[in-house]
Amino acid sequence: MEAFEDENPFESEPERLQSDTSSSRANISGLSSPVPQQARVVSPPTSPGRRNTFPSPGSHRQPQTFKNDFCCVRDRWLHSGEDVEILITDALKTSVNSTSPYITYVIRAGTAEAHHRYSEFESLRSNLVKLYPTLIIPPIPSKQTIGDYAIKQAKAKEDAAMIARRKRMLQTFLNRIARHPILSNEHVFHRFLDGEVSWAEVLHSPPISLLPKNILKAPSHNPTDQSVILAYAALPNPSAAHPLRRPDQRFLDSEVFTNKFAAHLSGPMEKVTRRTMKRWSDLAQDHAELGATMNGFSLNETGQLSTAVEKTGQAIDATYMSTTKLLQEFEQNWAEPLHEYTQFASIIKKLLQYRHQKHVQYEMTQEALEAKREQLEELEKSEREARRLEEALNQGRPRTLRTSSSLGGEGVEGEQQPEGEEGPSRRQEESVYLPPHPGPNPVKRRAPGMGFLNALSYTLHGMMDVDPETARRNSITKTKETISQLEDALHLAAQDLKYSSSTIQADLDRFQRQKVADLREMAISMARSHRDWCKKNLEAWEEAKAEIAKIPDHPNRLPDDGANGAAGAHGRRDSMATVEGQP
Repeated sequence: MEAFEDENPFESEPERLQSDTSSSRANISGLSSPVPQQARVVSPPTSPGRRNTFPSPGSHRQPQTFKNDFCCVRDRWLHSGEDVEILITDALKTSVNSTSPYITYVIRAGTAEAHHRYSEFESLRSNLVKLYPTLIIPPIPSKQTIGDYAIKQAKAKEDAAMIARRKRMLQTFLNRIARHPILSNEHVFHRFLDGEVSWAEVLHSPPISLLPKNILKAPSHNPTDQSVILAYAALPNPSAAHPLRRPDQRFLDSEVFTNKFAAHLSGPMEKVTRRTMKRWSDLAQDHAELGATMNGFSLNETGQLSTAVEKTGQAIDATYMSTTKLLQEFEQNWAEPLHEYTQFASIIKKLLQYRHQKHVQYEMTQEALEAKREQLEELEKSEREARRLEEALNQGRPRTLRTSSSLGGEGVEGEQQPEGEEGPSRRQEESVYLPPHPGPNPVKRRAPGMGFLNALSYTLHGMMDVDPETARRNSITKTKETISQLEDALHLAAQDLKYSSSTIQADLDRFQRQKVADLREMAISMARSHRDWCKKNLEAWEEAKAEIAKIPDHPNRLPDDGANGAAGAHGRRDSMATVEGQP
């Protein structure tokens, strides 16, 4: 993992909260991480003789804080200042409130004991993701694949190895939440640990019942806030693939690093781990068969040779048992955490995707606001031109009337017009100065060659008798209302972007510290397991060597120079002497 440390963007400087190439026009660099209330800090007690299992209680947890206000007994226990640990003590098969049997896991948190099935763990995590969209929620073990069900069929749910693995990983999931500085305060989690509370009741009561369907249409800091639902309804719903005009370079680097980290873990690391476990398993199985064969062979011999062969078989059996234990520890302390961090990488991708969508939401709202302002400017410009035209017409109307009256007088003196024609001509001249009829032109509506859709639109326009001036003024009013809504929505989007950026970055920094501590613990556990494996094998083979040394020398073995007299007394000679032609 050394190649990732030098370019890791998760460890940012405390002073640098926002990149210089920030995309939004709002000042999203001003908001810092949420500051918890002042509390007295204590370090968790440690016991020197205790061997911690993964993850170690003190490896990645923040210093625990004493709280003055507790929502329940479980909250008081979690923040008591002691090194608390949640345990899954058993997995039981039951059919309570179900037509088919299922596995329920027994959770012990202090003095409380709760029973939950896998689907309830899944619902706890999914609701925590909705309640805290800017935090890294720990993963739970994956579901059984379709292949596992196809191979094992009905026994898939009762597979002992799968159940044991789930117990360990679900316990890790609960302890990671309990050691999180924010998630450990969530009352939904406290009620999950309480065996006297129905989980179905928790799912149908606040705050879970107040969660919106679309998490993007809710505040990042409090998605259950019902007072801003109408304001957030004006925000767009962008897709994850929508590009940004001005992306934040800091989070682009985080995405690149996360993709590399995920590819390295899910690719070479897990592949080599599976191959290593398979070879250790084959080695253990070979030693088991070889030990049984050697023990059977010792029954065919007598004397010290039989004892030595039997001791050798026992040493091989000890190697088999120590290898099996090494394989179990390797799976628990290396393979499972490695798979968990592969899941963490996917979780961080979704977290960065949420922040990306919030950023796109801000930019889209900003673009919509600018477009509406331009539209309002055009409408107001048209309104001003219409008013100037109306004023010009009103100013020119009296002069035209006086001119027409004088022209009428001259007509009487010059050309005598019939009385029947004088009235209509004057009415026609006066009608010039009246505003045109707002309705459609019937000639245009019935013009030959007009398409059907155009004719239909003109007909509907004539039926509605729309006044252009009224329509324009109504459009101006609606546009102003939309602009007001978009301004409020832009303010909310800017606040969400600030909060999301600062909180996600803070939790990424916490995750980085957790990851370094966990990888260190994984490496130490692997070294410790190999050391213990070597010690046990060395002890077993030293005992076998001592028994083998007690076997008498071969009768035809050439004695050493220092023991020639003793060898002559026993009458032993080298069997190779005749072959080599020596007397």
